[in-house]
Amino acid sequence: MQTFQFKIQIKHLQNPAVWRRVLVPSDITFDDLHEIIQIIFGWENSHLYQFSEKGYSSQTVYKVPDEYDGDTVEDSEETIISEVFTKPKQTFTYIYDFGDDWTHHIVLEKITDTESTIPVCLAGEGACPPEDCGGIYGYNNLIEILSDPKNPEYKEMKSWLGLGKNEQWDVSAFDIEVVNEEIKGSFN
Repeated sequence: MQTFQFKIQIKHLQNPAVWRRVLVPSDITFDDLHEIIQIIFGWENSHLYQFSEKGYSSQTVYKVPDEYDGDTVEDSEETIISEVFTKPKQTFTYIYDFGDDWTHHIVLEKITDTESTIPVCLAGEGACPPEDCGGIYGYNNLIEILSDPKNPEYKEMKSWLGLGKNEQWDVSAFDIEVVNEEIKGSFN
């Protein structure tokens, strides 16, 4: 068994960019990779997802199939990632929440012969946008509102995020130790 090193970045987010670098066993399924992405970014796994080569216009999509899917869908719970990822620098797209449309760019950075049984997050940057905040536009709007305590929506947005009176939303926050503890709890 081999180990894959991926860099995964949410597209169209800057200041800061939101990305993670992770090591995963090569024999996991796409559904396992989905669960790892949910943990390393801090998503809540409450929406549908898909993997594909180019996003929505791809010929083959990896997801949990439903009765409306045709021949272009492969079952993400049965497809092993090493059946698709075969060489470094290979890219793929992961889309989470088809309403907010969080599109992630995946790059297979390295393939090693080192055996890894538990995924490990190696690095990252930027806080994950909150679930159901309205995609890129909504997230940027949320950041703008929270940067101005005089904004009429400021208190409402802080409350929506569950922030206390003296707490602030930190767009740069990322705690790799917390992420790796959560991974261990889920994949041990």
